[in-house]
Amino acid sequence: MSVLLYLVIFFGLAFILNMLLRRTWLMACIYPFIVLAIVDDISTGSYFTDFIGSFSIAFTNLMEITPIDIIILSSGFIGTIISGIVIKFLRKSGYQMF
Repeated sequence: MSVLLYLVIFFGLAFILNMLLRRTWLMACIYPFIVLAIVDDISTGSYFTDFIGSFSIAFTNLMEITPIDIIILSSGFIGTIISGIVIKFLRKSGYQMF
């Protein structure tokens, strides 16, 4: 259930972001930072105060996630990719608002 939920949520977020900013693959580029924010146990402010230490801890926590978590987070990334493909198809079909 989580796999489908992440796929749909990130498809929707990427689709809306693509419509507003007209940058097809922006969400796919931002997604790794979103995954770090989901996985780490660090406050966002510490990324600004201790940049290197925070990323070190975040990548350590990222390497400790389970295969189930990897599948769930990968489905979110697949949702962003599908959104980019759909937006490109809609633009090619003549929809100017996309």
